[in-house]
Amino acid sequence: MAPPPPPSSCCSQTNKRKQKPTSKRKTKNVFQLLPFVAMPRLLLLLLFYCCFFFFHAPLPSHAFTGTYGINYGRIADNIPSPESVVTLLKACKIKNVKIFDFDHSVLSAFKNSGLELMIAIPNEYVKDMSANPSKAMDWVNENVQPFLPDTHIRAVTVGNEILGGGDQDLSEALLGAVKNVYNALKSLNLENLIEVSTPHSEAVFANSYPPSSCVFNPTVVVYMKPLLDFFASIGSPFYINVYPFLAYKFDPEHIDVNYALFKKNPGIYDAKTNLHYDNMFDAQLDAAYAALDSANYSGMEVRVSETGWASSGDPDEPGATVENARTYNFNLMKRLYKRKGTPMRPKMVVKAYIFALFNEDSKPGPSSERHFGLFKADGSIAYDIGFKGLRSSSAGSERSISFKDIIRGDGRSISYITTVISCITLLLATLLTT
Repeated sequence: MAPPPPPSSCCSQTNKRKQKPTSKRKTKNVFQLLPFVAMPRLLLLLLFYCCFFFFHAPLPSHAFTGTYGINYGRIADNIPSPESVVTLLKACKIKNVKIFDFDHSVLSAFKNSGLELMIAIPNEYVKDMSANPSKAMDWVNENVQPFLPDTHIRAVTVGNEILGGGDQDLSEALLGAVKNVYNALKSLNLENLIEVSTPHSEAVFANSYPPSSCVFNPTVVVYMKPLLDFFASIGSPFYINVYPFLAYKFDPEHIDVNYALFKKNPGIYDAKTNLHYDNMFDAQLDAAYAALDSANYSGMEVRVSETGWASSGDPDEPGATVENARTYNFNLMKRLYKRKGTPMRPKMVVKAYIFALFNEDSKPGPSSERHFGLFKADGSIAYDIGFKGLRSSSAGSERSISFKDIIRGDGRSISYITTVISCITLLLATLLTT
């Protein structure tokens, strides 16, 4: 507040002494009561405490920080220990980690790491948890609560790709298991800390081309509708496994590989929505949004629980090459770091877990199943997309992610830098106006 104007020359000293102080004089700016030389020091001290408090204040819990995560599968007999994996993930600035079970060695290794963990209840547990709420309660008491808060368990997935998988009994049990797990967490006041969900495959859709025509497969609607009702009531997203690699693998004659790899291509045009797609990843996401729209769940967020590209495969698996895998994952990472949405949901930032961290030598199925890793079993990079491995590799130069990528991949860094800039701006503005 500016000081009051000086008295006019027509006022005598006697009159000035008789005047009572005005309210403005009582509320005089406190900075004006201090010597000018002390003001910069005071403001710098204020800036320091502002930034220090923000940096050390606890952040609100989220199931997903930033836009980029990784699937940490362990169907292998030669991959690094969980403790080494924590070192690798922190070096790569990958904060969100999804596993396919609840192995205690992993949960213990992640203690005090700051990494956000999504754990899973495998399909073989779902029927028991659906039939017996006590089973879900016991599971939470044994595999979640003892590791909190040091291990940042932020989400639990119940089953994987159950709907559309052909097991009717399992499909019928899914909703009950989801509810019982959620209620177990709620009884311990953990429902706002830990998200409950289930990932789906593309088999839940009747069709996905063009994206706007996508609807849920009639065979799963009877199970999907009540599941979506419950997820909408608790604020959980719709998780989908998105694999342009598989789409190209099964129909290479009609799918442009450049369209699948985020490379320059004519793209596709959806006449119903008047939207253009220059990559299959976005088109598959918008197909999921279209299916949700058709089922009256327009407000539900779609997240990608798995996506990736195989670096090797059998002779009948076209496109499974190191170069294609590098291109897909590098371009996907760039796309996620832009923090943008899809053509159908431009304001809904896309979030995805990449599949996978390691090549897993013990996985069954075609050869491609054992070659989705960004890293080889020894911890070296499988190909160069900017990550640094645990050891040197012939795949190319190993370098750390750029500072630009780091701050975009970590929401805390962005908020911290914004706060520092705001404090400095306030400091300069105050100095210039005094």
